[in-house]
Amino acid sequence: MARRCAITGKGPMVGNNVSHANNKTKRRFLPNLRTVRVTLEDGTTTKIKVAASTLRTMKKNA
Repeated sequence: MARRCAITGKGPMVGNNVSHANNKTKRRFLPNLRTVRVTLEDGTTTKIKVAASTLRTMKKNA
């Protein structure tokens, strides 16, 4: 399963770990995914992975 938001499509980003000596090594920034249950129009429920920031926006707009 991909680490990707089902609604916005947010995925991992890449960057650098920077030490005190200014050495740089690659790292990944993973999205803050939450598994939520969603009720579909036909009455069935399914689980999807959604970023926490997307949930926050959905609650704000609802």
